[in-house]
Amino acid sequence: MTRSWMIGAAALALMLPAPTMAATDEEMQQIKSAIRELEQRRAEDQARIADLERRLKQAEDKTQTVAVPPTAPAPGTARSSNGFNPAIGLTLNGTYGRMTKDPGAATVPGFALGEEAGIGDRGFSLGESEVNFAANIDHLLYGELTVALSRENEVEIEEAFIQTTALPWGFTAKAGRFFSGIGYLNDQHAHVWDFVDPPLPYRAMLGNQYGDDGLQVKWLAPTDRFIELGIEGFRGDRFPATSTNRGNGAFASYLHVGGDLGLSHSWLAGLSWLHAEAEDRATGADLFTGRSNLGIASLVWKWAPGGNPTQQNLKLQAEYFHRRENGLFNGLDYRGRQSGWYAQAVYQFMPQWKVGARYDQVSAGDLDPATFSGSTLDNLGMTSRRWSALGEYGTSEFGRFRLQYNRDHAAPQVNHELFLNYVVSLGAHGAHKF
Repeated sequence: MTRSWMIGAAALALMLPAPTMAATDEEMQQIKSAIRELEQRRAEDQARIADLERRLKQAEDKTQTVAVPPTAPAPGTARSSNGFNPAIGLTLNGTYGRMTKDPGAATVPGFALGEEAGIGDRGFSLGESEVNFAANIDHLLYGELTVALSRENEVEIEEAFIQTTALPWGFTAKAGRFFSGIGYLNDQHAHVWDFVDPPLPYRAMLGNQYGDDGLQVKWLAPTDRFIELGIEGFRGDRFPATSTNRGNGAFASYLHVGGDLGLSHSWLAGLSWLHAEAEDRATGADLFTGRSNLGIASLVWKWAPGGNPTQQNLKLQAEYFHRRENGLFNGLDYRGRQSGWYAQAVYQFMPQWKVGARYDQVSAGDLDPATFSGSTLDNLGMTSRRWSALGEYGTSEFGRFRLQYNRDHAAPQVNHELFLNYVVSLGAHGAHKF
């Protein structure tokens, strides 16, 4: 029985299909080769991802120090999740001021000052609060509106412009009301400045800051080095110009060049020129009619270890101003030359804490004392100067608290000035200029 069962099982095995045989050596080599290829691709992909992440981190760090000014968003890029709604931001600014001399009587001998070239108020005061609206209009245009609210409950349109986003060959055009691109500080909003107040040359020659209604055209060179050229034409309603019948009383041009030196250093240099026409420009009882030509040279140097400024960084900044004015002053022939400069350093020695120092001065050339004695052009034989010290604590990039002391020798008698200031930003908050 056992023998019969064995014979039957053998016969049955011969009749059934042969079982699947093991893979041949060639098939096994093909499978192993495919596995090695997939593993190699995976390793390459992982290396590529790691390299891209490293480059992204370097780019993010360098945006904090590279000399690239703010630009409008790329075509088709919305600033918010809803492209039809503008990004809205609010800046609140308040100051407590203590001064030994009457701020209302502050002057700079030898200079006819603009209406807004004051030094602030004593006691508690609400600085200019700003409301900003910004958005892409379409794939070709970007628009922005900044409304300033003063302590006196006055509303002023600080900036309101449209800007192109897709012009060829590196060109950008802006039209409306905006701050001129001359100098380094001028086109920055005041709450962005390192110090509470502007340097003396800005106060004496630009009425703190020059902005007007006009047209701007910029060209950005397609090079690794940052090179920017700009020209502007303005209505001429703001100091140092005054309203003229032609409606085009001011022109400006500038060149900005900058770049990086390794990962830790970056720089930006500039040359600027502003031409202004004035008709009966008033400073108190004094009137000036003529032409004003102002040249500015600027240099900014930034240092941050490894290109990361969040922990530690140093900013060195200096500008030189030279102005010539020709015309009639109180009906008399006037040809004046004025100059000024400032240098400052701000050091963030640890996260959230900064200290700073600034020296600034302006000087007006000597004029005929028999003709200009007692007027705003009488420099009283002195060079106006000021020393400033700053301490700052930041709750974040959106909140700043500053304590600043000025030893102000702009006038014959020294004025000791102390400011305690806060600046906070709510809502959308664009990137700051280099």
